[in-house]
Amino acid sequence: MRIGHLMQFTEHHRYYTFRGFSLSPLDMRMLSLIYQPMIGASAIGLYQLLYHGVMEGRTGYSSVEPHRMLFLALGLQMNEDGRKRLLNDTSRLEAVGLLQTSRLAVPDNDDYVYEYELLAPLSPEEFFRNQHLALLLRDQIGKYAVIALRESFNSKEPDELAEARWNKENVSVPFYELFRLNTSKVDDELEQALSEVAPSRQPSVPKPPPSETAGLTVGELLMRFPRGAANRKYVERLRGDDDTMAQLNYVAYKYNIGAADICRLLDEDGVFTSQGELLVDELQLRANQMYRQDKKREADRQRITARSNMMSASDESVDQDEEDEFGVPEELFMPVPKQLEGRCDVPQYNMLMRNEPHTRFLQRYFPGAVPEWIDRTFERIDLNYKLPPSVINVLIHYVIGTNDSQRVTKTFIEAVASNMLLKGIDTFEKAVGYVREQQQLEADKARQQQVGAAAPSRAGGAGGGRGRGRAGAGAARKPAIPIVQAQEQSGAPSAEKLEELRRLARKLDGKK
Repeated sequence: MRIGHLMQFTEHHRYYTFRGFSLSPLDMRMLSLIYQPMIGASAIGLYQLLYHGVMEGRTGYSSVEPHRMLFLALGLQMNEDGRKRLLNDTSRLEAVGLLQTSRLAVPDNDDYVYEYELLAPLSPEEFFRNQHLALLLRDQIGKYAVIALRESFNSKEPDELAEARWNKENVSVPFYELFRLNTSKVDDELEQALSEVAPSRQPSVPKPPPSETAGLTVGELLMRFPRGAANRKYVERLRGDDDTMAQLNYVAYKYNIGAADICRLLDEDGVFTSQGELLVDELQLRANQMYRQDKKREADRQRITARSNMMSASDESVDQDEEDEFGVPEELFMPVPKQLEGRCDVPQYNMLMRNEPHTRFLQRYFPGAVPEWIDRTFERIDLNYKLPPSVINVLIHYVIGTNDSQRVTKTFIEAVASNMLLKGIDTFEKAVGYVREQQQLEADKARQQQVGAAAPSRAGGAGGGRGRGRAGAGAARKPAIPIVQAQEQSGAPSAEKLEELRRLARKLDGKK
């Protein structure tokens, strides 16, 4: 509990309790054997005291009482030490998820009323799936004690059942095969009465944020599934398997597949194991093949309707945005590319990049159909490289949204994806850091090229002189062979020279 000053939490302040559940014997064992070693006996005693503030067998609110009742019941002194001990116990309960505390301020008054909302203990399966709680219990009692406690909460399967190989068949009767409801007549009086007597507040159970889903239920699948199909018994087992249904719904949402097409895929051989477990990777591969076939048919249909000027103004309708699973902090924001300017702002763009499947995110960059080679390239990265959807979206942003050098080629996309795999980029945060690092390297490289282009122009003359000097040095290595020797000429020849020339001329005339 966050309290600024101890005088804001005294024995004179009032409180009340709210709970929307009832403790079972399994919950009591969880409190005594699991939660008590982690947070202490005094905190568990406070939890049980607040629990019994509401009458057993009921849910709702307790009466408003001063904190003096808690101090007296817990044997605490009504002083600073007692307040600190009570605050410490409530903080421990809040940290492990058993209590939520709120403070209600009275208008025009300095008085406070504290609300203690109790939460039910986790089941053994949920508790040991929660890693930080299991590690806290290990730190308190040791590894081997945790293993022994985990085994003590489950009754082992008999050896006769464990060793035998049974062919399990679900012979349970669904609701609508046994009962028929009269839905033709609506009882407005009953609905009004139920709404009036319903509690004004529902218990707040902490749930993980909902992921993107197609909203399919087992009932919808069974309504379309053939009764004599071999895989129908496996589909009926999905009724209590929330994790498998969540994965199936995500595949249907990712590839925009309806209930009828999902039933067609589930009815094929090789989708379920011999024990009835759904092979999610195989289902995703076949859903991808169906998605590509539908996409090709849709592209052909659009081309035909475009020729006849009957194509509608928009493509296929996009499902309304659901609540985002993960938020994006401001320090990880990526700028909106030029292709999407005016269609979304920076927070919306980053939320789409963080949470949408790559098939939907890729369509936003193109006014019409996505080029087939680009779609196939990213599908191969998704199915073969097993990169997370958010990492693929960051890759799309890098190679398509922020690429101004015309490098959108299959080779470049494959090179970037391979580099991400080698560097272990498996989260959205790592992908954003990788893209920023690459953009910084590209900026530094462009700056160096500009400096290198300016250097020869500044040193052109010196470079030319050095080039000629090197050429002259190379020519000087050859021997100098004079062909015509230059002779010095005087102003007029001498008399001896003239006589010799006349004699040579007469000799030549005689030969002719």
